[in-house]
Amino acid sequence: MKRAPRRPAATRQRVRLTARLVAATVETACLMEARAPKPGNAHRGGDLPGLTWRDFVLSAAAVAEAFRRHPRGRVGRLTLAAVEATGRLVQTNTNLGIVLLLAPLFRAALRPGPGSLRQRLHLVLDDLDREDARLAYRAIRRARPGGLGRVARQDVRRAPTATLRECMRFAADRDAVAREYATGYDTTWRVGLPALERARAQGLAIDQAVVASGLALLAAFPDTLIARRHGPAAARSVRREARAVLAAGGPATPAGRALTERLDRRLRSPRRRWNPGATADLVAASLFVWLLTRASRMAKPRKERDAGAARP
Repeated sequence: MKRAPRRPAATRQRVRLTARLVAATVETACLMEARAPKPGNAHRGGDLPGLTWRDFVLSAAAVAEAFRRHPRGRVGRLTLAAVEATGRLVQTNTNLGIVLLLAPLFRAALRPGPGSLRQRLHLVLDDLDREDARLAYRAIRRARPGGLGRVARQDVRRAPTATLRECMRFAADRDAVAREYATGYDTTWRVGLPALERARAQGLAIDQAVVASGLALLAAFPDTLIARRHGPAAARSVRREARAVLAAGGPATPAGRALTERLDRRLRSPRRRWNPGATADLVAASLFVWLLTRASRMAKPRKERDAGAARP
């Protein structure tokens, strides 16, 4: 039987980003983030009080399904739908920050038109309105995040009078997620994603590469969840410890791995229980971008990849 001729590599088409595919990427990023043994965070085989691996698995599925069901949903609608879906499966806040970060990325990935993923993300952020803020505020109240104080401007307990991005700008100096909205995800693209790519280029297994990305983010900025719950001095001390781990080589060296495990024990100790949850949220965003970028690169013809085509 005569076989049909193979399509030349140079004519292969790029993978079409459907809502189902991008939602699957969301779920994968959430699972990869939760599975890796990042210092101080819950992970597979390392539960925290009130936070288990099972909770994160269920939460990842809930977010992906909520996003898939709203392929044209705006950021506020996506955020509320995902938080409500998560709340039907788990009894604690496992993913509010992740949802807030991934909702604009999901919408940007599916946004029609030219431009890289980050260029489309800027358009999504610029298009946020007061209704997005209203629905996002509802989601935040529904999730009941710990350590959430009261502020004079655009407090989440009151109806917002500004767009969601404007509200985030007011909180950017005290919250890592808000900082990403304000800066166009500068930390994700400048710190988290490059650290992940470097670790993989060094040959690290994916879990250890995720740990390396988390350490880079933790060393770059004091974790804002630790700062809210335990004070700025605690967050700064963890940042210093993360820098010491990286100076020893991080997950790429025996000394760095030993210090990583030591930092994890210190953060988990009953005396501390300092969970760098905001940093974990940034890791999830970095993983989503990395996964989508990798899929795009693999789908391009070799000639186009070699020519240095733009990233998604």
